[in-house]
Amino acid sequence: MGRFGPLLSVRRIGQFVSVGVVGALAETAVVLVVTTLGGLAPLLAKGLGAELSISLMFLLNDRITFASDAPSSPLAVCRRWCRSHLVRIGGLSVAFVILWVLTTKTTITVVVNGADLWPTIANLIGIGCSLVLNYCAESIYTWNVTDSNPG
Repeated sequence: MGRFGPLLSVRRIGQFVSVGVVGALAETAVVLVVTTLGGLAPLLAKGLGAELSISLMFLLNDRITFASDAPSSPLAVCRRWCRSHLVRIGGLSVAFVILWVLTTKTTITVVVNGADLWPTIANLIGIGCSLVLNYCAESIYTWNVTDSNPG
């Protein structure tokens, strides 16, 4: 199966995607609330939502998706949390660029009950595009999932 065969675990992918859905919902709720009720700019809202989401997803992945792949000492968890933040910069960058392009380079609006939901929809599109990058990077660099550590 090769060194990266464990990345193809249907169970692990399903858990990662499920955790990602929770993170996306948390981030989307922040973007929705602070852009529609708070009047905050979409990119600032994305930054706030992303930090909440990344930390929440790390905790869930550490306890569920990759629980058998990593030691549970406080120092090891702290190191993984830091690595998780570092590797997610790539996925977050992809999501930010997509949000920026879709909200500044298009004239799309999706108005529902007087509120423009396009920033929220554009944010979800960016999250979806960064999923594969995040899964691979988190699996390999944060939790070191390989054939020698099948999990």
